[in-house]
Amino acid sequence: MVKPTTYHIALGSNKGDKFKNLQHAVDAIHERIGNIKLISKVYKSPALGFDTEVSAEDFLNCCLVLESYLEPQEVLEALLDIETALGRIRTNKNTYEARTIDLDIVFAEAKIINTKTLKVPHPEMSKRKFVLLPLNDIASKVKHPKFDKKVSVLLEECDDDSVLEPIKIWLKNPSKQCDVSKYNYIAIEGNIGAGKTSLATKIAHDFNAKLILERFADNPFLPKFYEDANRYAFTLEMSFLADRYQQISEDLSQLDLFKDFIVSDYDIFKSLIFSKITLNEDEFNLYRKLFYLMYKDLRKPDLYVYLYQSTTQLQENIKKRGRDYEQNIDDDYLEKINAGYLEFLKTQKDFNVKIIDVSDRDFVENRADYLWVLGEVFGE
Repeated sequence: MVKPTTYHIALGSNKGDKFKNLQHAVDAIHERIGNIKLISKVYKSPALGFDTEVSAEDFLNCCLVLESYLEPQEVLEALLDIETALGRIRTNKNTYEARTIDLDIVFAEAKIINTKTLKVPHPEMSKRKFVLLPLNDIASKVKHPKFDKKVSVLLEECDDDSVLEPIKIWLKNPSKQCDVSKYNYIAIEGNIGAGKTSLATKIAHDFNAKLILERFADNPFLPKFYEDANRYAFTLEMSFLADRYQQISEDLSQLDLFKDFIVSDYDIFKSLIFSKITLNEDEFNLYRKLFYLMYKDLRKPDLYVYLYQSTTQLQENIKKRGRDYEQNIDDDYLEKINAGYLEFLKTQKDFNVKIIDVSDRDFVENRADYLWVLGEVFGE
């Protein structure tokens, strides 16, 4: 999965309800662009560069750290759209004007961009204390890719003698609104191609969780099973059971003091669901005995999330990810797996289960869909 880019964004407002303008901008950035990791203090700063004949109110300024899968030009376009939505009107005048909101990309990691519409790092940032001071709150050790100097050094060297005053109200970070503290271990499950690995990976990254991913790609019997299911079904299911038991036992027992919780893209109970479909009756009865001997000693998830996808959407996802051995999976097989999961979940009285229909949601490419899924996972 592609890693997001880390951006540093400067925000300012000197018109209307300035603090509310900043909060609305933060909320819109979260909804449209990406995950907000940190927000600086808000500072009151004098309006610089305005026509002396024009009386300009002081600014409120802050900076934030943003992670986004969008490219820099896409981030710029989204920021401009947010400015417009919040009431900013740009004119062709060559003077500074009061604005409800001003949003600028300061850094895009170590990228150096020089186009007609976008220049990164921001060419004026090293001269502006109202950018450097809040930026220093959240990125003091980040280096300017052109000057090779840390933000803290740029602040010390800045000639701007403006006096900035921190206000005593903090902006709320909408990325922190999901209450993940009630769960220590979440299992994300679903059919083949449902997106469980993608969702578990995104949640782990955004919410500082330890990620456990099933090592299915290492199983040498999987391609053989898709070629000759009758011959390799029992061998495949036994190898999966052994691998899943070993992996989940080891990973759940290894504490990580720097992570807030655990999220996995499977639960070992899937072994019983798949084996009931693939094995004959005698093989399944033997397999079930072995399964429960192993399963009774394992830690159970605090939340079991099942991603439901329609068969049509599953097939599209499978084709899109392009694994050769999966390309000829029958609809009937996928439907049996869905039915097996749903039957299992209905009978689990001790499980905290959430079934989420994501058939019409693309939570990998569409941030609004991803935020909707988070609301379903972590909401009441």
